[in-house]
Amino acid sequence: MTDKRKPQKPFQSMAVSSAILSYLVGPFLIGVFGGRWLDSKLETDPLFMIIGLLAGLGGGVYGLVRLLGHYLGDEDQE
Repeated sequence: MTDKRKPQKPFQSMAVSSAILSYLVGPFLIGVFGGRWLDSKLETDPLFMIIGLLAGLGGGVYGLVRLLGHYLGDEDQE
């Protein structure tokens, strides 16, 4: 018997998983640390950190949805 399944691509799987991780963690950290920096400069302690946190999460989820749409073959997203 011969196995007619597609060959597995472990490096592509690792690349997608690392891209997912970077889309979730990167904008979140930039938003939090950028907000903390603005708070220290403007003396508005938790305000810009919370705004940066929410903006980072929103941006990360948006990028993640676009990335997964690309890899899963959703042609409607452009």
